[in-house]
Amino acid sequence: MQKERFKLIPAVWLIFNQDDKILLLKRKNTGWEDGNYSIPAGKLDGNETVIRAAIREAKEELGLIINQNNLDVVHVLHKRNIDGEETIDFFLNVSNWEGVPENTEPHKCENLEWFELSNMPENMVGCLKHVLKKLEKNIYYSEFGWE
Repeated sequence: MQKERFKLIPAVWLIFNQDDKILLLKRKNTGWEDGNYSIPAGKLDGNETVIRAAIREAKEELGLIINQNNLDVVHVLHKRNIDGEETIDFFLNVSNWEGVPENTEPHKCENLEWFELSNMPENMVGCLKHVLKKLEKNIYYSEFGWE
């Protein structure tokens, strides 16, 4: 009998920068980190590349169109959640997009807001705080939730 292989769940996170500000959304009704700010993100659907998932998430969550040439992976995070689920998270910088960000998922998102990188809210998703600190130091891989 063959042992079942361990599987990591892939996810994408989108970093929208504009005028030294980053676009954050406040989570609600998701069951994970509700009431905290995050960036647009989501798990891959299967039979989907990281780039395609990022383009899909931008359209689903913000109503934006992104060309794949305007996406760059800037950080990879191996994360373990409280429930023991492990994910491999790809953080992508979005350099250009079409449209104006809007809250297209009001059942999951309380509001969208641009924050200065020097003045981020305290109530941010923990792993996002972690990654932003790593990005300041040009660190492109890290681990979170293994403490």
